[in-house]
Amino acid sequence: MQTLNNLPVAALVEATIRKGQGQLSDTGALVINTGKFTGRSPKDRYIVEDDVTRDTVDWGNVNIPIKASAFDDLEKKMMTYADGLEEVYVRDAYACASRKYRINIRVFTEYPWQNMFAYNMFLRPDGEAIKNLKTDEWTIYAFPGVTADPATHGTRQDNFSMINFTKKTIIIGGSAYTGEIKKGIFSVLNYVLPTQRNVLSMHCSANVGTKGDTSLFFGLSGTGKTTLSNDPDRRLIGDDEHGWSESNIFNLEGGCYAKVIDLSESKEPQIYKAIKFGAILENIKFQEDGYTPDYEDSSITQNTRVSYPIYHIDNIMYNSRGDLPKNIFFLTCDAFGVLPPISKLTPEQAMYHFISGYTAKIAGTEAGITEPQVTFSACFGSPFIPLHPAHYAKMLGDKMQTSADSENGEINVWLVNTGWTGGSYGTGSRIELSYTRSIIKAALTGELNKVDFYQDPFFGLSIPRSCPDVPNGMLNPRDTWRNENEYDVKAQELANRFKKNFEPYAAEAGQEVVKAGPR
Repeated sequence: MQTLNNLPVAALVEATIRKGQGQLSDTGALVINTGKFTGRSPKDRYIVEDDVTRDTVDWGNVNIPIKASAFDDLEKKMMTYADGLEEVYVRDAYACASRKYRINIRVFTEYPWQNMFAYNMFLRPDGEAIKNLKTDEWTIYAFPGVTADPATHGTRQDNFSMINFTKKTIIIGGSAYTGEIKKGIFSVLNYVLPTQRNVLSMHCSANVGTKGDTSLFFGLSGTGKTTLSNDPDRRLIGDDEHGWSESNIFNLEGGCYAKVIDLSESKEPQIYKAIKFGAILENIKFQEDGYTPDYEDSSITQNTRVSYPIYHIDNIMYNSRGDLPKNIFFLTCDAFGVLPPISKLTPEQAMYHFISGYTAKIAGTEAGITEPQVTFSACFGSPFIPLHPAHYAKMLGDKMQTSADSENGEINVWLVNTGWTGGSYGTGSRIELSYTRSIIKAALTGELNKVDFYQDPFFGLSIPRSCPDVPNGMLNPRDTWRNENEYDVKAQELANRFKKNFEPYAAEAGQEVVKAGPR
C-alpha cells in the first residue's frame, strides 16, 4: 500500500480520470457517481456507547448505539483492507474557522475523489501549516469496499457510519456517498463544541452586511436557506454549518455542498459560477454532447450535488467569521398556507420553533408523497445532533440573553414562510421570491422595527401590519384565503401537529417554552 498525502487537486482529478471513476464537464468540474448510495443513510449511523457517551448522548432512532467491540472489529477490518490497496489517499485538514476552537482532522480514503471532497469541504491549512499540524485529534477512514456483517456487528445492513468519541475516530464503509464524511464531522462538532467549548453548533447559513451586521438563516431542504443567504449585497460566511462563541460566529467548514437539481444561472448565479475546475458534481448525467451537465435530469437521484471550496464564491468573508448576529431567520416552506410570510418571535418562541424545526414536503419531491407532508427536524438538523434538542435550544436562549445584556444588543428572531399563501399546496400559490427578498431586506435594514404588529390567534405570532415593497393584504395569511373558515380549520390542524410533535421535548424544554407554542 502506498499512502499519497495531501495531493493537489489537479493530481486527484487526474487519478480519478485515470482510474475510470470520473470525467470532466464542459466547465472543468469533475463529474463522479457515488454508486449504490446517492444520499446519506441516517438509519445506518451509529455512535459507540461507552463511558464517554452513555449518559450524555440522546439515544434513540437518531443516535443509535453500537458496541465498542463491533467498532474495533470493523476498524481492524478496514486496516487489513487498506493494506491490500494499491493506493490510499490521505488528507490533513481542520474544522472551525476560529483558532481557539480548531479541531484537526486526518482523512484516509479509498478513492481520490473522496479525498478531493475532503479538501473542498474542510478547512485547508497552507503548505507551511501542514508541516506543523497536529493530526492526533480526529481521524476518518472512508473505505466503501469494507462492509459490515449485520449478524456479527449488530448493524442494520452492510453499510455503516460509526463515531467513536473515545478513540476520536469515524469509520465509514459500504457507501461511497461523500456526504457521510462531511456530516460525520458535523455530528462530532455538535457534541464537542456545546459540551466542551461552550459553543453553540448550528445547521445554518450566515452572511454579513456592509455595516458588519451578521445574520443567520436556519432551514431544512427546500426552504431557501442557500438562496436567501447568497445576497449580492452581503458577504457569505458559509452556507451550512456554523459555531456561535462568546465573541463571534464562525464557519465550521471550508466549502459548500449544494443541491443542483434544476439549477440555472438565473436562479442560483453564485452556485452556477462556482461549478468549475476544483468542483465535484455528483450523480449528474450529461446532455447529448457528453460534456454539458443536465441539471434537470433526476434519473440517478433527485439529490444531485456539487462540492466546491468556498473560495469559488466571489462575495465571501475570507476569514469565515462574523460578529455576533443581529438577526436570525427560521425559514419554513409551509405547504398548508397558514403561516404568515414573516413574523417576529419572542425568545421563548424562538426556542420553541428552534426545537420544532418545521417545514413541509410537497407532492413530487419524494416518491410516494401525493399531498403536503408535515416534517419536523429538531434544531433544523436532527440527524446530526447527539445531545437532547433542548440542550441546544437552551444555549440559543442563553446566547440571545447574553447578547441583549451586552453592547451587541437585542437579537431579532424572525419566522419566515417561503411556502404557500392563499390556500394549501394545489389551491394557493407559492410566495414570490421577490416578496421574500423584500421581507428579508426590511428585517435586515430595520424597517420592520418601525411598523405596528398584531398577534395571530392560533400560533401567537407577531405579524407586521405593513412591509416595504410587499402588499399589505398578503401579510395576514387568513386574509389571503377565499374561505376564512377553511383557513381556521387548517391553521388549527397545523397548530395541533406542532403541539403533538413537541410533547417528547416538553419536560426538558420547560414550561415557559411550552407556553410559547401554538394555542
